[in-house]
Amino acid sequence: MTCDDNGSAVYMSCNDQLLSHEKSLWERGFSFVGGIDEAGRGCMAGPVVAACVVFTDRKKIPAGLNDSKKLTHNQRMELREKLLAEPSIRYAVAEVGSNEIDCINILKGTWKAMREAAAALLPDLQYILVDGNAVKGLPVESLNIVKGDALSASIAAASILAKTHRDLWMVKASKAFPQYGFEIHKGYCTKLHNEMLKKYGPCPLHRMSYAPVQKILFEQGFEQGELF
Repeated sequence: MTCDDNGSAVYMSCNDQLLSHEKSLWERGFSFVGGIDEAGRGCMAGPVVAACVVFTDRKKIPAGLNDSKKLTHNQRMELREKLLAEPSIRYAVAEVGSNEIDCINILKGTWKAMREAAAALLPDLQYILVDGNAVKGLPVESLNIVKGDALSASIAAASILAKTHRDLWMVKASKAFPQYGFEIHKGYCTKLHNEMLKKYGPCPLHRMSYAPVQKILFEQGFEQGELF
């Protein structure tokens, strides 16, 4: 941290353009500000994953942070390694699996994963910046930011960790269920995934309550809700 000619704090960072929300909170006295995001909400197989990231040293924020969807796979993985390797960066990741999603619905499952990721950083966590809509039940005060993963460095970092964690999870799952191509589509509703689902039927990782899965179950003669 340096000071301008008037003595006001100026935070120096290679990601300064993405730190306006964080700086506003730091200047209000919230020194432990977390960004939170999820991955896998729209998938029809595998868990929904949330990550919460806190930068405790504002001079050690990796360059190149952005919404994970705007980065290539290699860029995401490179940034993941930088985020995990920097001791000053605090983070937590939480998963809610497909069975629980079927029981409580994807919105509540996403909120649960976010709450668990945030709770893992207590008691230090003071404030949370949330991507998208407001989340019920977070353990500290929060601000939701639409398209926050492109507007906040903390949220962008969380989006990268959530996405890469989930991608790696699905690659590992593909070894147990190789017929579905999870390592390729990561559980999203792609043409290949639909073709494999029609050919082989659902496995324990599929979200039985999701419409594409329900449609295939119906076509195969199962009653709606029979398998979940």
